Amino acid sequence: MAVSWVTVEKESHFPIQNLPYGVFSTDAEPEHRIGVAIGSQVLDLSKIAHLFTGPLLAHNQDVFRASTLNKLMGLTKAHWAEARATLTTLLSADNPTIRDDDYLRSLAMVSMDKVKMHLPAAIGDYTDFYSSLDHATNVGIMFRGKENALMPNWKYLPVGYHGRASSVVVSGTPVRRPLGQTKPVDTEPPKFGPCRLMDFELEMAFFVGGPPKDLGNPIKIDEADEHIFGMVVMNDWSARDIQKWEYVPLGPFGAKNLGTSISPWVVTMEALKPFAVPNYVQDPAPFPYLKHDDPYTFDVHLEVAIQPAGSSTSNVVSQSNFKYMYWTMKQQLAHHTITGCNMRPGDLLASGTISGPEPSSFGSMLELSWRGSKPVPLTEGGRKEVPAGWRQCYHDWSVQGERVRCWVWFCAGRGAA
Repeated sequence: MAVSWVTVEKESHFPIQNLPYGVFSTDAEPEHRIGVAIGSQVLDLSKIAHLFTGPLLAHNQDVFRASTLNKLMGLTKAHWAEARATLTTLLSADNPTIRDDDYLRSLAMVSMDKVKMHLPAAIGDYTDFYSSLDHATNVGIMFRGKENALMPNWKYLPVGYHGRASSVVVSGTPVRRPLGQTKPVDTEPPKFGPCRLMDFELEMAFFVGGPPKDLGNPIKIDEADEHIFGMVVMNDWSARDIQKWEYVPLGPFGAKNLGTSISPWVVTMEALKPFAVPNYVQDPAPFPYLKHDDPYTFDVHLEVAIQPAGSSTSNVVSQSNFKYMYWTMKQQLAHHTITGCNMRPGDLLASGTISGPEPSSFGSMLELSWRGSKPVPLTEGGRKEVPAGWRQCYHDWSVQGERVRCWVWFCAGRGAA
């Protein structure tokens, strides 16, 4: 098992097996730049760009001096693999290149407590899918009954909608409780005011990468992995009462554009590969353009905790897993582009709410409270929505192998009522 010369505590989020990418700044150097997390340090890639001397990256060192990950994302999967191999070599215990160069090490290694994290990419477009069978079934039962829980199309295609890229924010950014129209009483006219049914949605998302295809040229299922750069954890904030009134006939609008929080570190698919598990069994069999047999879902443990304002206690309200997803990322990407829709590096595609089969694994307050019919225990008392004065809503994710914890990271949204 690889070991780094950087001190990495046993319970660290960032061993050498992880090496996620992010964009950061410091008070001393406020410009945004790309870093890689290792232990309690961030390796500043702008300071070591000259060390990427492999056959593919020697003439692409500028991508490591950029202010976002878009240029790196726009290279090929082979470039990404070479970058990861170079980083692993440079950070390995037996490599003296940075380890024994006091000047370079002082320039390139930044303590994590001194960094401010930013969005990892300029997100051109954002799409949110609806790919958890348990979540779709739960919502369908609540609103249509058991007999009509799933819409007729759900098991034939990955259902999704276009979200708002401009309101995707990095973890820790305050999200204001939105104003909007609601209709709390069906027999009365609608009302205007603050949302009263604020909700979280536990999701993961992937960044699109690879050289972009032209408009009209779909990404085929057998090449989809060449266009999936890495993953983040996501909280897609939802104003349920606003959504209920506005969504017919075109779907969510203002209820879903108030803010979407993502974690700052992008975990690459290469780092996730050891944790791949068999795909969800799909019945009926998907159309040929959506069919693939290689495992492309992952055993990623997910946890949601709510910390009310003024409280030092976080309340775990959900424990789920990414492996519960019915549609894979490859299928989502292939379906999204089958019409000829062109993708660009840095586009963000989200899983949709991730719920499992047990009530404790439901990925939204809508499900946990079963549409407000039962309380969700918190230290401040039972809740049927995210509390008005909530401080933070954490989404934790982790992958653990037999010999190494690969990573743990979180997405935290701070409420501003």
